[in-house]
Amino acid sequence: MRIPDETREQLALKLAVLFPHLDERQRRLLMAAEAQTLVHGGVRAVAQAAAVSETTVRRGVFELASGEEPPGRVRRPGGGRKRVADLDPGLRPALLALVEPDERGDPMSPLRWTVKSTRVLARELTRSGHKVSADTVAGLLREEGFSLQANAKTLEGGQHADRDAQFLYLNEQARGHRDAGQPVISVDTKKKELVGEFKNSGRQWRPSGDPVLVGVHDFAHPQLGKAVPYGVYDIAANTGWVNVGTDHDTAAFAVESIRRWWHGQGRRAYPQAARLLITADAGGSNGFRTRAWKLELARLAAETGLTITVCHLPPGTSKWNKIEHRLFSHITMNWRGRPLTSHEVIVNSIAATTTRTGLRVRAALDTNSYPTGVKIGDAEMAALPLTRHAFHGDWNYALHPESCPAIPAERTPPAKWDQVLLSDPALTGMTHRQLNDLTRTLAPDGDTQRGRPPRLAFPEQVLATVLHLRVALAAEPLAVLFGSSRTAMHRTLLKNRRLLEAHGIAIPPATTPPATLTTLQTRVHDLTGEPSNKIKTTR
Repeated sequence: MRIPDETREQLALKLAVLFPHLDERQRRLLMAAEAQTLVHGGVRAVAQAAAVSETTVRRGVFELASGEEPPGRVRRPGGGRKRVADLDPGLRPALLALVEPDERGDPMSPLRWTVKSTRVLARELTRSGHKVSADTVAGLLREEGFSLQANAKTLEGGQHADRDAQFLYLNEQARGHRDAGQPVISVDTKKKELVGEFKNSGRQWRPSGDPVLVGVHDFAHPQLGKAVPYGVYDIAANTGWVNVGTDHDTAAFAVESIRRWWHGQGRRAYPQAARLLITADAGGSNGFRTRAWKLELARLAAETGLTITVCHLPPGTSKWNKIEHRLFSHITMNWRGRPLTSHEVIVNSIAATTTRTGLRVRAALDTNSYPTGVKIGDAEMAALPLTRHAFHGDWNYALHPESCPAIPAERTPPAKWDQVLLSDPALTGMTHRQLNDLTRTLAPDGDTQRGRPPRLAFPEQVLATVLHLRVALAAEPLAVLFGSSRTAMHRTLLKNRRLLEAHGIAIPPATTPPATLTTLQTRVHDLTGEPSNKIKTTR
């Protein structure tokens, strides 16, 4: 049967349109498929329409009938232009030598102190005889498993031996308070912010070509100054409170922020609360060494009637503080790209921070003055209603809701001091016989005369150590009470604590501060007032 001329014309038009976009094999397969759809004489008709030989069309029919999978390439293996890395066998080793980490690479390499971009690497390779482009360098690096890497902030320096144990202890304390319906908060000071027309990192949507104009230099405005946001994050309720200060970041400011949170949110959220757990960093205004922090917390405990327990994160682990990634990070994201032109803008931006998980934040401006350099004496510290936990009492302690009396400016002459008060069972937690038995147990190893002679008899050394562990008396007030020096008392406490550990003897801290501490506080205050007994005080 003869194929109509109209069909031949349509076939010729189709092939003419598709052939420029196909390779040789694809053209053969297309012609074979068209020939099979036609009646007898299809091979000849397709060959005439495509202006090729019938042999080419038949070859395509055979390839189509064989069912071979597409080879994936038109050229034979090895065809086409050779890669630079194949033509230049020394290119890849030279490139790897340039990008090796500085610790392993050649110390005399010209790129040791240079940013190793692909352009710089290509220029250096070309200079050394390996002509290559930046794109080729990028491809070779990816083949070798390289990628663009930023610095990773993971090194924390020397880790404390009890780092993990403190985290476990802190979690146990938080779980116990939370299960009992008591509030648990995480506190910290956010980065201080410049107030005024200053650049704020980040971007926000604005009309094209209309960025917010800010100052070239970041010098604090003489009138506006800086904002000091101190945050309180309620872990169970997923709510935050930020006290935006305008003065200094001191312990008084930190505790005032907690006080404002309690009166503004905490008391209403926990009407039956009797305890409060605070998790805080090891340093800063709420550091575990800061005396003013403990004194201000004692005043807050007396004011609110709460037993305030503090668990500090181990040193060097502030990034794990929950307030950092549950509150502060969202605040930073909320005001990104927006100049913090006034304190009102800062407060409103913080208060507008929300998350899909339900975070709600309140903020307030604190214009009070918080002077620095406040000194807390040993007498005041000795009088605090503070008990230290058995595990790391320096990091974990509680302030009880007892009165925190101030030291009057003028005092009447104190009653005659009796040294026997130091061994009062209310202070030591043991009878006089038990104290004597403890002294006899430690004497064979501790009552030695190596080195310089001790300034205290061994029974007094044991008594001072018991008071240190039982009622948390520091070395400074103990040195005054026992008529020793601060250095000698530090040495005595260290030696006897090791003796107790070696004998497996534990001195548990008092659950509540004994009333006799007030008498000791008075004695320390009177003695430190004399120039000969004055000892250095710290904040």
